[in-house]
Formats: sequence, structure tokens, C-alpha cells
Amino acid sequence: MEKITDFIKEREELNEQTLKFADKNIKRFFSLDSQCYNEGALDKKTKEMLGLCASMVLRCDDCIKYHLIEARKVGVTDDEIKEVFSIALMVGGSIVIPHLRRAVIAWEELKEAYL
Repeated sequence: MEKITDFIKEREELNEQTLKFADKNIKRFFSLDSQCYNEGALDKKTKEMLGLCASMVLRCDDCIKYHLIEARKVGVTDDEIKEVFSIALMVGGSIVIPHLRRAVIAWEELKEAYL
């Protein structure tokens, strides 16, 4: 669990420092990123699963952890996560496997001790 809590703490600290440094364009991008995941025609749960899948295909471990945390918060189930992982693997191919492995461990940590 320490890995997830360390990630959350570091991400919060880095975001705080980045936003202190940021100009208007960087702040606008950060805001747009947050707004995209708000409820709309698609619910937040679906959007988090889409973000997770895209992050896995793009092979961004930080984004994967972030979307796993958010997915857990909005009630994504094991069965749903398995389907997201399957789609990401299908779309991204075998290069996704290392990220899939780390995502499985992170998901299990989240289930055990966070939220």
C-alpha cells in the first residue's frame, strides 16, 4: 500500500509546485483535464475506465495509477477492471504487458487498503 500512498502524496506535491510555476496556458490545460472527467453524456465511472484504457495503451504508469485510484473511488469493480485491461491489451498489444502487471498490483493494493 505504501506505493499508492507515496504516489498520491508525490502527485499532490508535484501538482502544487507545477501550478505555482505555471502560466495561464498550463493552468488552462490542467483545468481542462479535470473538467473532461466530470459527469456529462458519459458518467464519471465510464470516463475513468476510458482514461485508464488510454493510459495503458499510451504506457503512462503515473496516469494508470491515477485512473485506477479514481476508478476505485467511483465504484469500478474487478470484473470491469479486467475488461478494461483486456481492451487495453488488445488495442496496445504485448508492449502493454509490463504496465498491465503493475496495474494489477496497484489495483490489489487499492482494494486492500485504500478507499
